[in-house]
Amino acid sequence: MFESLSEKLERSFKVLSGKHKITEINVAESIKEIRKALLNADVSFQVAKEFTDKVKQKAIGRNVINAIQPGQLMVKIVHDELVELMGSQAANINIDAKPAIILLSGLQGSGKTTFAAKLANFLKSKKGRHPLLVACDIYRPAAIEQLKILGQQIEVPVYSEEENKNAVEIAKNAIKQAKTEGKDIVIIDTAGRLSIDQQMMDEIANIKKSVSPNEILFVVDSMTGQDAVNTASEFNKVLDFDGVVLTKLDGDTRGGAALSIKYVVNKPIKFVSTGEKLDAIDIFYPDRLADRILGMGDIKTLVEKAQEQYDEEQAKKLQRKIARQEFDFEDFLQQIRQIKKMGNIKDLIAMIPGVGNAVKDLDVSDDSFKHIEAIILSMTPEERTNPEILNGARRSRIAKGSGTNVQEVNSLLRQFEQMKKMMKAMTKAPIKKKK
Repeated sequence: MFESLSEKLERSFKVLSGKHKITEINVAESIKEIRKALLNADVSFQVAKEFTDKVKQKAIGRNVINAIQPGQLMVKIVHDELVELMGSQAANINIDAKPAIILLSGLQGSGKTTFAAKLANFLKSKKGRHPLLVACDIYRPAAIEQLKILGQQIEVPVYSEEENKNAVEIAKNAIKQAKTEGKDIVIIDTAGRLSIDQQMMDEIANIKKSVSPNEILFVVDSMTGQDAVNTASEFNKVLDFDGVVLTKLDGDTRGGAALSIKYVVNKPIKFVSTGEKLDAIDIFYPDRLADRILGMGDIKTLVEKAQEQYDEEQAKKLQRKIARQEFDFEDFLQQIRQIKKMGNIKDLIAMIPGVGNAVKDLDVSDDSFKHIEAIILSMTPEERTNPEILNGARRSRIAKGSGTNVQEVNSLLRQFEQMKKMMKAMTKAPIKKKK
């Protein structure tokens, strides 16, 4: 995510290395490189120019204390301006009403239907709400079927009227049913087109007028760059939407949409969506994305993702087992599965400060643990609990059962023993008391 932009910005800061003060002369080249980096990321010229003008104005003449280099100071100034450009702080959605009506808009292919299910899952699991999904794409039966399948996966009902070709009626009927069934969130997935047309705009404007949504979100594919910003501007003229959702942020994203859209439409980015998994949705935090763009990692999001998978009682039980040196392959398998639930492995590693650039060229797949899981699952319950009984014959059987070879099985067993020794040493290490 934003790897190219991050690299180019990093180069622009190196221009100031070795300087003792930021002046109009030595800052000019750095500003030129920053502007070039933004334009390459598909940020509009107007936004890039205003951004770099602000950075230049704040940077010139700033005294550099001994502990901070000019390049470091420039990073701080650029970081603060990036946060400001993307909206300063996280924005909430308005779901106080019961039922709260959320209207989704956007072009076909933007990930709108998948996001509808992700949002329903988020509000159900994180906020304790009871959503109803509404299929209002009357032109594409596949979209209705897709929403039904996604609804089944997250156990959220989907309201549809396959024979009805009036989207306004469907939306109004869905709200009546939500009230009858005690659903407190109604998420309306509307029709999209490959490009903006008057029929689509009239239809979604009529839905808005008829159901008076509490929240209108514009869903946009972040990989489309500046085109996404232009489309957002057109939708905003018709809908006056409340916020933006950036989807496919894990793809080959140059960053133009994320950096420009708030400036152009003056509406906050409220959610970001990555991947196809239905829990791959995050509240948008401008400061955290600025951290990641500038290679500072995103430790806050990493901790939050870990806490979502954290079971306090289970953690205490695991701690006791480690202390008694009883940690086994069953425990190891459980930990692997918790890590996988946190999201894309490479993205998680990149959230660690200072690690992002180091892993950008590595092929870190979500299947990295697959062969380890296969080996462990090929063991009997007794073998997982007591790996010391694994003789040659057992190891050969496990290798065949897991589709690996004996060398890989032996390697995993050695690594597991080393990990247990390290855990043992950690539990025996004396804890220094504060004086």
